[in-house]
Order: sequence, then structure tokens, then C-alpha cells
Amino acid sequence: GQVLGDQTAFDTALREADGSPDLSTLGGNTTTALSLAYALVTARAQGLPLWRSLAGGTHDPPVFPALAGNVLNGGVHAMGGPDIQEFIVLAEAPEISWAVEGMVAVHREVGRRLRERFPQAALGRGDEGGWVSPLGNLETLELLVSACQTIQDRGLRAGLSLRPGLDLAASEFFREGRYVYREQTLDREGQIGFVQELTDRFGLVFVEDPLDQEDFEGFAQLTAQVGRGGRTWVVGDDLYTTDPGRVARGMELASTNAVLLKVNQVGTLTETRRVVERAEAAGAWTVCSHRSGETPDPWLAHLPLAFGSRGLKTGVLGGERMAKLNELVRLRSRES
Repeated sequence: GQVLGDQTAFDTALREADGSPDLSTLGGNTTTALSLAYALVTARAQGLPLWRSLAGGTHDPPVFPALAGNVLNGGVHAMGGPDIQEFIVLAEAPEISWAVEGMVAVHREVGRRLRERFPQAALGRGDEGGWVSPLGNLETLELLVSACQTIQDRGLRAGLSLRPGLDLAASEFFREGRYVYREQTLDREGQIGFVQELTDRFGLVFVEDPLDQEDFEGFAQLTAQVGRGGRTWVVGDDLYTTDPGRVARGMELASTNAVLLKVNQVGTLTETRRVVERAEAAGAWTVCSHRSGETPDPWLAHLPLAFGSRGLKTGVLGGERMAKLNELVRLRSRES
């Protein structure tokens, strides 16, 4: 048995029960479920929302994250779409509900434009609810940027900011040392220059996995060029896989200025917190993330509040995505 209230002890016991260095005996999904179940029971026993319990029972008001919402899908998430995996809107506002409203408005505007441009096409959605565009990489990005600007110009809410971003998932089209797009093939320097050009031209504020997942040095070059002063979030996901050792290496090399967090990659909430601490010690932000295959459980919405993460990456539409967004809105209303 385990006494409630000591997450570290419980998660340590899980690792000891597993006995492998990578949780391959029980499996990361199993240990994640058990770690989360313990945290939820502890929070209920304390009479606290999950995020306050994980934050040590703090009485400080929550700081809500920027929202990174998937508007258009490509790559392995959407066969027949662009090479780039995700075209993202980064939404920030004084009220979290306004940020949600802005993301949904951009998603709908993109859908309207696609239907208008391709009236005979059966427009589908990818694994994470983003539209599958029959356009190329640049045309799809131009569509996103224009839709963000249109909604921004409407003055939907005071202080609402809607800016474009990308998850390139570049390892998926990295072949024999080159980045193979439909339109072009680039070496490392060409890819760095291409991403820098996109960032400058389109005002990208979120760039995830712009290079191959083993190229820590290339990431560092790009971050030095576009990430200085936090102008653009250069985010490592495939680069790190929430692995403490890989994050430590990336922080030492200044490979990125942001780290994506996926709890089931590392297997427990305690290990996830350690990754957060390692990133923060190096001055990097963290972004809590959903998975392509999600459930309607809203627990993920609590993590950025508990860990002080700068962002939360979710889809925009779909019940399993909206569950997290609705939970954020509920948490905000309870603090009013």
C-alpha cells in the first residue's frame, strides 16, 4: 500500500516494480495511468483541484497557458496533405475562454475558405482534428496566416492574439541526410535557412521539430537565429521525447528554448516534473501536449497550471480535444 500525498514515493515504487530502465515491463501507458490515478485520488482526498494538489497545495492564482491549436494537418497525421505535419494557431488572451474562441474562429475560417476554393472536394480532417489541405506547404501556411489575420482584424476580443506556428516533424521527411519536400530537397543548412525564411516572412511564433530528431547542433543554430529573446518558440518534441537525458543534452547545447511534455513518454508525473525543472533551470519554457490518440478525460488541462508551463498544445475541435479546453474555462470560472 501507499500513503496518499507523496507522488514521488508512489512513482518511485512504480519504477521499482517495473525494474527496467525504460518502463518496458509494465509499459509507459500503464505507469502513466497509475501515476495519474494516484494523483487524482490524492487531490480528491485533499479537496483540491488536480493542479493545486500537484503544485503542493499552493494558494497562488493559476497562470493560464498560451494555447497551441492544430488547424491544418499534413505529414503522417493526414495522408494526402502537405509534408509539414501541423499548421498551428497560437492563441493568447486576458481570458482563457477568449483564446479558445479565437482558435475555433480561425479553424472555422480556414474550413470556410477551403470549401469555397474546393467546392467539389471531400475535405477531411487529420488525426488531431485539423483540416487536410489539398494545397502545398507554402500555400497551406499562407492560408493559415491569412485566416489568423482576418480573425485578428475583426477585433473579436480585446487583447486577443492569434499568431501562426508549425510542427514540421522534420524527421518524417528526412532521408539520407536531406529534407525531402515535394517541392524541394534541402541539406541541413538549407533547412535551417528555409525555416528562418518562413519565420521571418510569416511571423511564426511557434516552430516545433524543424530539424531531424538527432540534430541537436542544427537545432542550436536555428534557435540562435530565430529564438533569441523568445521571439519564436523553437520547440523540441521528437528531439527530446520527454527523456531527461536528451533534455539535459539539449539544454546544455541550447538546442531549443522550449520543451514539449508528453507524460506517457516518460511514464510518471514525477519524471515529467523533473524534465520541467531541468528545462526551467536552463531558461527554457515547457509546453504540455496531447497525443494524436486522445481520450475525453480533461486531466491534461491541469498540467500547465501545476507545472507553470508556458503553453498547452491541443487540437481545436473534436470532443477529446474540447474536453481539455472546456476544463481550462471551468478552472478559470472557479477562480473568479
